[in-house]
Amino acid sequence: MSQPVSAPVVTRDSSAPTSAELLDFVRRCAADNDLIASLPLDPEGRTWVRLEGPGGSEAWLIGWPPGTGTGWHDHAESFGAFATAAGELKENALAVRLPASGWKTLELNEGVDRERQLAAGKSRAFRTHHVHEVLNESATDHAVSVHAYYPPLPLIRRFSRSGAVLRLEHVERPEDWQ
Repeated sequence: MSQPVSAPVVTRDSSAPTSAELLDFVRRCAADNDLIASLPLDPEGRTWVRLEGPGGSEAWLIGWPPGTGTGWHDHAESFGAFATAAGELKENALAVRLPASGWKTLELNEGVDRERQLAAGKSRAFRTHHVHEVLNESATDHAVSVHAYYPPLPLIRRFSRSGAVLRLEHVERPEDWQ
């Protein structure tokens, strides 16, 4: 007589932060006036300082000069959160889960675009493979934000977008931005 086969049990690493913990972390950091004031701001380009995130997460304090942005990207298998500490940021996002690999160009369906304005004190969390761009659309004011990701970013996929067509342009690895 054969024995029943049990499915493997998948457990979460108990030391890994939850999405709620990352969100709490970025909110607390964004409210820390001394931390925010310590970030050097550059009128020409974004500035950043790496922070010690909870539970081994990767965290960054980022300064955004007027008119700057990230371009379309995702954070691969990492989930995360970010909070605006000063100024205002706009997030354009896609409400669609992209394939993890094996494609270069995708035709997007109508209705997948999402837009959020995140003024100082506003925050949001996101799941893995979240495709978005973050922008400081102000013509005169810097913005400052705090970001946290878990697991630490294994890679960032960069995309270009023309209408409904999303194209994978390149993949960045941690050594490209640290």
